Amino acid sequence: MLETQCIGGRVTFYIVLLAMVAAFLALRLYSVLGKRTGHEQPLPKPAEERVASTALPRAAEPVREVRDTAPRPFEGNAEAGIRAIVGAESGFDVVRFVEGAQAAYRMILEAYWAGDEATLRELVAPEVAAAFGEAIAARNESGQVLANRLVSIERAMITAASLQGKEARITVRFDADIAAVTRDADGNVIAGSTTDAVETHDVWTFARTLRSSDPNWKLADTDEA
Repeated sequence: MLETQCIGGRVTFYIVLLAMVAAFLALRLYSVLGKRTGHEQPLPKPAEERVASTALPRAAEPVREVRDTAPRPFEGNAEAGIRAIVGAESGFDVVRFVEGAQAAYRMILEAYWAGDEATLRELVAPEVAAAFGEAIAARNESGQVLANRLVSIERAMITAASLQGKEARITVRFDADIAAVTRDADGNVIAGSTTDAVETHDVWTFARTLRSSDPNWKLADTDEA
């Protein structure tokens, strides 16, 4: 009889203990999850559903117009001529042309300063090469040497463009900083400075026969802005 009471007591104790554990777990779940208020964020969808839902356009979202905000490398009065050139030769790229013009500007100046007439003949028209040759000859006769250096090209902008028949001409204004130094035959500085750069503004016109076998534009005229 005493043994039966002990067994019954232990069973009752276990039942109470299990009830307390269940109540504790319920309280923990409540504190973690809380009550539903109607503002809960939905659970993430499976990957397959996310792909399917984003594959379709959303009609409610307005269509935004994409505009090219990059600055144009030409002035307004040159646009008609550029359009004519593009119409005559569809492969013409105005941005690449300006990049090539800047490279030609540097190469021509450096060749002139160094007295490299062979390089000049490859880059400029015959009449311009002749003018450069005369200036180089006069400089050599006086014993002067140019030790100039192109520091930077601050700006290159197409200011004019035209097409006459197949002959295209494009004028570019270059705003550059140049360290200009002239030395005598003994190497003494007689003009300019080795440390100060001078603002230079040149207006160069390049010409080319469109659809010809020669893809290169050559310097046809020079002027100062």
